[in-house]
Amino acid sequence: MKAPAIEWSTAAATMPGETESGDRCWAGAVANGMMFAVIDGLGHGRAAAAAADIAIATLKRHIGDPLIELLRRCHESLRGTRGVAMSLAVLDTENAMLTWIGVGNVEGTLLRRDAGLSSDKLLLRSGVVGIHLPILRAGELAVRSGDILTMVTDGVSAEGPLRVSMNGHVESMADRILAEACKGTDDALVLVARYRSSRS
Repeated sequence: MKAPAIEWSTAAATMPGETESGDRCWAGAVANGMMFAVIDGLGHGRAAAAAADIAIATLKRHIGDPLIELLRRCHESLRGTRGVAMSLAVLDTENAMLTWIGVGNVEGTLLRRDAGLSSDKLLLRSGVVGIHLPILRAGELAVRSGDILTMVTDGVSAEGPLRVSMNGHVESMADRILAEACKGTDDALVLVARYRSSRS
């Protein structure tokens, strides 16, 4: 899927024995770019999916708000549910910036197109959105054309997102990460998004 300067794709698997996944992804256009949300309803099955859907509905209603405020709104909406782990990321294509934040265990990694630069990991805060919200602080990173953002739920081995071909199609990258790193004991979801500058 494409937006100006961003191409992205997802791949997902439902826990064996379940008919519905509690892992969800949502993307929406914001000023100067796109926001991505990867959400993992605690546990699995219908109750986990219901919690994740509440989070997405809240994000849709308030898209454009700062990420910390979005997490707080989701926290209020999710009270009384089993809660979710959630990571949010905004790719600002006009200013070539990534802003991201995570509560729980949805891993985020920024893979650098320049082989001389090391990858960056999202600093995750311990907690559960809807049950216990920690002190929140969003991180910011400059991005360059060709850099790739990966976000994965805990049904995917954390090493998987680092084994990608930077020149491949994002659809193939997401599918490959899932195929190689899906644990098979939980719901699993992978998001891959590549930033392209208008000058690339």
